[in-house]
Amino acid sequence: MASGLRVEREGPVLRVTLGRPERRNAFDGELIQALHDAFGDVGDARAVVLAGDGPSFCAGADIEWHRASGKLGHDENVRGNLALYAMLESIDRCPAPVVARIQGHALGGGSALACCTDVAIAAEDAVFGFSEVRLGIVPAIVSSFVLDRIGAPAARRLFTTGERIDARTALRYGLVSEVAADLDAAVERTVRDLLAGGPDAVRAAKRLVQERPDRDAAAELAARRRASAEAQEGFTAFIEKRPARGRDGAAWGVYSDRG
Repeated sequence: MASGLRVEREGPVLRVTLGRPERRNAFDGELIQALHDAFGDVGDARAVVLAGDGPSFCAGADIEWHRASGKLGHDENVRGNLALYAMLESIDRCPAPVVARIQGHALGGGSALACCTDVAIAAEDAVFGFSEVRLGIVPAIVSSFVLDRIGAPAARRLFTTGERIDARTALRYGLVSEVAADLDAAVERTVRDLLAGGPDAVRAAKRLVQERPDRDAAAELAARRRASAEAQEGFTAFIEKRPARGRDGAAWGVYSDRG
């Protein structure tokens, strides 16, 4: 784990864990590249859990990395920023759904990581914020991901004040999906929900939100999915009151008379 990142596969679930607790899991160039690589190839994982070791999820970019980058030539500085953007984009565009397990500090880039995931679950002690202006910089690289999640009105305040907000305020802004007293239980419940869907359908549902197809494209997509082998198995399993099974024989879905 020289890069400070631990990647573990547990059946259909990939767990990606930031492992620099002594630095509050702040990322430097090496960790940025490791995250990009991990999310760039998740294989056939059906869910990915992004977490951080120790008391904090991620305190954003390491201050020493920031300072060193600022002393580089302009072109090299830009390349470093593009690498950071590419890492965030790899999480945002990960084909499998990503669940963030957030505790303690999730500041700057740590808050941006949450915005790149599909489901962000925060502990009650989690703290968020975009404190870049207090260092004399701006959250330019993370801005598009944050704006997609919380919108311009919230971003105007958080970007310009640099204030820290608690988990309940982050929930109100839409930065996180849930605040949980039992963080691990909430994360595992969400993972179970993800595994209860058809593997192909879950990935297609994520793309649906990102691509926002127009009327005709939506109709085409719905028709293809309805006629797919996965959907036909799901319909049959529902009628027969049994879990559906994927191409590999693994069960998914649990029959419910409530649909």
